[in-house]
Amino acid sequence: NPSFVIRAGILLPPIGAFNVNHDGPRYDFVERPLVSTQIIPATLSEVGGGVHGRLAPRGLSLSYDAYLTNGLGEGILLNSLGRLDLASGKSEERFAEDNNGEPALSARVAAQRRDLGEIGFSFYRGTYNSFRTDGVVVDDKRAVSLLAVDLRADVGPVSLQGEAAAAAVEVPESLTELYAERQWGGYLDAVMPVWRPRVLGLDEPVVSVGFRLDYVDRNRGRFAATRLPIGDDATALTAALSFRPAPGTVFRANYRTEWQRDFVGNPIVRRGGISVGFATYF
Repeated sequence: NPSFVIRAGILLPPIGAFNVNHDGPRYDFVERPLVSTQIIPATLSEVGGGVHGRLAPRGLSLSYDAYLTNGLGEGILLNSLGRLDLASGKSEERFAEDNNGEPALSARVAAQRRDLGEIGFSFYRGTYNSFRTDGVVVDDKRAVSLLAVDLRADVGPVSLQGEAAAAAVEVPESLTELYAERQWGGYLDAVMPVWRPRVLGLDEPVVSVGFRLDYVDRNRGRFAATRLPIGDDATALTAALSFRPAPGTVFRANYRTEWQRDFVGNPIVRRGGISVGFATYF
């Protein structure tokens, strides 16, 4: 029944809408949002099982997902970046074996109305460290938690899509000055069609312009000694021009400028660049 479906295998945990709906042809931007790669570790695939479904009360569509999966691993802390990074907690080994035997729980509920759009709320929590060896407890359990909210709406000719997420990680007390315990970020896309050319052989070609605002704070908090804010954040603004000869195909060109601040708060570094891309289904 569409209202209750059992699913098992390699899953996309529903942490926000982007991790589940990340296909390139859906977007007018070449790069993925910062929050969806540096806070939410998209694209995240894990082994597990659970249920999902869609309900249709009058005038509304409600969807839900709930899964138990292997979860992220110790790479969250033990990585080559030298800082907390949830994406580094992914590994191919976790498709075969969980490092601690504790499943992670992920869930999302969303409400959609055709005339308003959609809003969704997500949750993810799991133990990431190997706290037990051969049945003997050798360390405290430490968990990673994520909360996310996503939205999609049309305001006149403008399509809006965005997501915000916050992460909380239990870090050994001796490392809390170096590794973040809290992170957060968000993005907002605005895309508007500006020209519908008449091209022989194409049904509904469209040229669009778009803008994206990105922000991530990879280490929320203050230094214990000085009480000054910890840095390690980034802000980005992207302008996009795209051409869709068909709904599932997009040619796109972006200009992106980004402002980066390092861990200790040195002067902000600005950089920019142009990227072009092509995406389609096959």
